[in-house]
Amino acid sequence: MGRESEVRAAAGRTWWIAGIVVAIVAAGTWWLRPVADDERFVRGNGRVEATEVDVAAKVAGRVAEILVNEGDFVAEGQVVARMDVQSLLAQLAQARAEVANARSARETALALVAQRVADVAMSESVLIQAEAEFDVARRTSERLQRLLKQKATSAQQADDAAARVRTAQANVRVAAAKIAAAQAAVRAAEAQVEQGDAAIAATEAVVARLQSELEDAELRAPRAGRVQYRIVQPGEVIAGGGKVVSLVDIGDVYMTFFLPETVAGRVAIGSEARIVLDAAPDFVIPASVSFVASVAQFTPKTVETQSERQKMVFRVKARIDPELLAKYPEQVKTGLPGMAHVRLDGEAEWPAALQVRLP
Repeated sequence: MGRESEVRAAAGRTWWIAGIVVAIVAAGTWWLRPVADDERFVRGNGRVEATEVDVAAKVAGRVAEILVNEGDFVAEGQVVARMDVQSLLAQLAQARAEVANARSARETALALVAQRVADVAMSESVLIQAEAEFDVARRTSERLQRLLKQKATSAQQADDAAARVRTAQANVRVAAAKIAAAQAAVRAAEAQVEQGDAAIAATEAVVARLQSELEDAELRAPRAGRVQYRIVQPGEVIAGGGKVVSLVDIGDVYMTFFLPETVAGRVAIGSEARIVLDAAPDFVIPASVSFVASVAQFTPKTVETQSERQKMVFRVKARIDPELLAKYPEQVKTGLPGMAHVRLDGEAEWPAALQVRLP
């Protein structure tokens, strides 16, 4: 009996000491607990999110290689994957050959224009000569007609002179027709030059398009971030717009939470906020309100109780400063649950539990 009494007494002392220790710890850490909502502060639970960006292929094709792995950090504009471009290279070679042919055809058309212009000049010279001969024949015929009236020449000579006039006049008309034909040939040759210019422009446009597609075949990160997923693997064929790599912009991190309609109207864009994550309750992350919904909604199911879910709330975003995020790129994790506290009174002091504490 004496031994049992001692054991029970020792156990009682142990529980008493443990109770004192718990009381001391509770008294020493009460200030670390999140503050409750009051007229100066309001809080809401949510999850840390970040802007996600998908790197996708512009056109259908086969993925040749992926240059990054999940978890890698990439810079803006960095090549993360390449598509198979063998077919594009062949098309580009063909298009460049067509450009060369179009330019050669244009040079041929220009030479033809010069030749047709020379034909016009020659025809104009022939016309001048024919007009001169016609003028001489006409004058000669007129003189012989006067001499024939005076019986100073024969009728045969007068008839021959009149025939030469008609021949010279016909030669003038022929020369004029040749000039018109030569001028039409010049216009046709000039049209061929214009067609050559159009063909060159069209083939050069094809070359530019293919070069653009070759550049698009190098898939680049549209912004700096961390690789979240490799959605496909090298060798897979994807459709146009098919996703290859998913990135998370660790410079645009925020927590989305919901506030009741009774206080949401007092939250302004730029209001100071503090984020405390469930996974790291010892740290308090500074943030600022970047968005307040203009339309109320029913509380989503992530809120604790059904009675609270039946209330109307407004969606709010608290964004973490990108400069602060740049100091802790490895620590940025998305999807972590936590609590966001918003200061409603701009002059109120943050309580000790919500003073900024960073790793």
